[in-house]
Amino acid sequence: MYGAPAKKFSEDSRQFWNAVRNGDIIIIVSDVLEAELKRSSEYIRTFVERLPESQVERVVSTPESNALAALYIAESVVGKSSLDDCRHIALATVARADAIVSWNFLHIVDRRDDYNDVNEKMGYPRIKILPPNQSEATNDKT
Repeated sequence: MYGAPAKKFSEDSRQFWNAVRNGDIIIIVSDVLEAELKRSSEYIRTFVERLPESQVERVVSTPESNALAALYIAESVVGKSSLDDCRHIALATVARADAIVSWNFLHIVDRRDDYNDVNEKMGYPRIKILPPNQSEATNDKT
């Protein structure tokens, strides 16, 4: 989360974040995300800070999640420079999140099968990894 979402996803992003604010979705905020937010724009930092606490679950990295993130790299899902992306996926996997909604296609969305292959190999369930235009918040138009 380094800046405002791309215009291509602006409507989907708006719907997603409205669903969070309305109590339809709980997001996971990790120590990894909090470190990234410190390097983000003021707009993004304050946006996340203003989310209702009731819609935020906080998690921290553990030896288990760090080992899983390192395994994604060892299994060549992505390169070493994408360690934080791996840490996001690992934290969500270990926390048993229902899904990950990501705007990062190159290192996350387009490699969802590779992450899930590693998850299954290690006995974790598959996790839904979706772009914002495929999230349940943007597909539920009722």
